[in-house]
Amino acid sequence: MAEGAPYWMLWEELVAAGAHWSGLLRRGTTLRLTDVAGGANASVLFFNYDDRTERYNMPDTLKAQHTAFLTRGFVCYSDMGRVMCSLTDDTCGWHDTLCGVSSPRLVEEKYGIARYQERRNDWHQNGYESLLNELGKYGLGKRDLSASINFFSKVTVNGQGALEYHRGNSLPGSYVDLRFEMNVLMVMATSQHPLDPATVYQPREIRLTAWHSRPAPRNDPCRIKCPENERGFRNTEVWFR
Repeated sequence: MAEGAPYWMLWEELVAAGAHWSGLLRRGTTLRLTDVAGGANASVLFFNYDDRTERYNMPDTLKAQHTAFLTRGFVCYSDMGRVMCSLTDDTCGWHDTLCGVSSPRLVEEKYGIARYQERRNDWHQNGYESLLNELGKYGLGKRDLSASINFFSKVTVNGQGALEYHRGNSLPGSYVDLRFEMNVLMVMATSQHPLDPATVYQPREIRLTAWHSRPAPRNDPCRIKCPENERGFRNTEVWFR
């Protein structure tokens, strides 16, 4: 059991480095993502499990909360103005929302060719194809790929407008807790961040720990962070009446 996980934990799973995962997180469930070894990247997409035409919306999430990254106290909005999940705890401090995932060409150019036929489980995977593999299990595909959240990665914009990747943002054992405010299909790839300057293919594993929590109370820090969040939670609660 992960350190700090409550005794009413539902399940725990280790997602291998460079792998992909998906699952249903029900309303009132908290999922902890833990960077086991440090330096991990978890590229994530969210969909309303009950109506998969509704999904995470990066522009609305950022502009409603006047931010360019996510950390404790922020929420993730859908394209219907509802809150999909809340970041209730975070020891990392910065999660990238801008850069998307790695492509097959990028991985080949940076790390070389390593196909499954020759390397088996040590083959080089990429974020784009990894997410597509999981989306296909639910009848989704290329048109359903949108801007992802890259948990544990930090990217800033310098004075010239260029993106800068910050190495060492996530230490071993860093975690972020996501409390789900609706029934959400979460799709994840543990491939390296596309701006990771490492010249060696070295993705890191992610531990998932889920437990029963409860929907946000009236005085919840994520709810009262800004008027927009108050409205987003209200929109979500109407969905479940």
